[in-house]
Amino acid sequence: MDGEEFRHWSRRAADWGADYRAGLRDRPVRAQTAPGEIAARIAASPPEEPEAMEAIFQSFEADILPGMTHWQHPRFFAYFPANAAPVSVVAEYLVSAMAAQCMLWQTSPAATELEGRVTDWFRQAIGLPAEFSGTLQDTASSATLAAVLTLRERALGWRGNSKGLSGQPRLRVYCSGEVHTSIDRAVWFAGLGADNLVRIPIEGPGRAMNPQALQAAITADREAGYLPAGIIACVGGTGCGGRDDIRAVAEIAAREDLYLHVDAAWAGSAMICPEFRELWDGVEGADSIVINPHKWLGAQFDCTVQFLRDPSQQVRALAIRPEYLKTSGQDEITNYSEWSVVLGRRFRALKLWFLMRAHGLTGLREMIRNHVAWSVELAQKLGGEPDFEIITEPMLSLFTFRYSPAHLSGDEEAIAAANRALLEAINADGRIYLTQTLVDGRFVLRFQAGQFETTRDDVMLAFDVITGLARKAG
Repeated sequence: MDGEEFRHWSRRAADWGADYRAGLRDRPVRAQTAPGEIAARIAASPPEEPEAMEAIFQSFEADILPGMTHWQHPRFFAYFPANAAPVSVVAEYLVSAMAAQCMLWQTSPAATELEGRVTDWFRQAIGLPAEFSGTLQDTASSATLAAVLTLRERALGWRGNSKGLSGQPRLRVYCSGEVHTSIDRAVWFAGLGADNLVRIPIEGPGRAMNPQALQAAITADREAGYLPAGIIACVGGTGCGGRDDIRAVAEIAAREDLYLHVDAAWAGSAMICPEFRELWDGVEGADSIVINPHKWLGAQFDCTVQFLRDPSQQVRALAIRPEYLKTSGQDEITNYSEWSVVLGRRFRALKLWFLMRAHGLTGLREMIRNHVAWSVELAQKLGGEPDFEIITEPMLSLFTFRYSPAHLSGDEEAIAAANRALLEAINADGRIYLTQTLVDGRFVLRFQAGQFETTRDDVMLAFDVITGLARKAG
């Protein structure tokens, strides 16, 4: 592809992207294809000879697009969003065109320096103290792994990387059952073992870990010869929005000299609205905090911010400095690859910079406040229906519910089956997309509003779809 062809197809792709986004409401949200259907359309062997771009582009539209679930659809109410505000997409065009590898300051000084500045903008926006420094990771999973590796090394006196874990005390990490499974995986990958991730009982409507039970577990572990290493708290758990009492947990962490990591991957973006900050009161006591602007704020995936109260601890746990990665004559620089598990780094700061400048905090706050208000309104409408019940009240824009008609009253197995059938009917219908979770062993449906271009009408349509299909099924 020469320069003129590159120009032509870049414009064609940009035009296609704009048309695609404009027509999303006319598409089913979730892919309507069967397993293996897309693979059957793709040649089993690679081509020996080059093919024309026109043919490749046509195949993309005919063979690939039908199998895509549309995460930018304004009626995507499943999981959490993976937003890509249009201005963020434009920034990603530029990043893709430059294709920079931003592992060190010297490999792209602007990328490093913009990352420092834009993460500090975000720190100010969510009200964190100035002692926190931020870095951009790919996902919350990587940030959490970095935090777990750091708390491991800290607890072992910084000997784990050099001596290994054999012969060391068994480390313990504490969390509730509401945390994301990325915490489990981080504990696996750090070599701590799943049996050493201690689940603390939850309490109250916020489904927070019980502080007294947490303290008791730590004390019992010390007496049994274990080495408590850290606590992982959550604000806005994936299942139903569980949130820990961060202040109470932070006080225990400080008293017991344990590392505290706070997973606010989804809900953290809402902290740009001062009225929601009570949900993580005490967060200034954390050592590490993870937030995903690619979930609710509009930064194209992937874009995770990890805030660190003392970055030197994570650098000590993760950095390695062979000669070929040193910058000659530059000692006072930051190499963010030393803050992360991976060496290679994309230029993620650009899309966050574009996004915050183009929308301003005022525009981003309005979006989040609308999503919260519309979800609360929908929950109230569903809760007012005689054959529906709200299982967990809205945590920001997330709540859970289930269909529970009178003729199934008391038959939990039948209610679960009815809700599984309803979920399949909703997603096959295509107008909206929902997912499920378990709350105290009960199968329930999740609803969250968070797509960047969702309107109140989109949210209210969910009421019609949910109730209409439920009553059609009987």
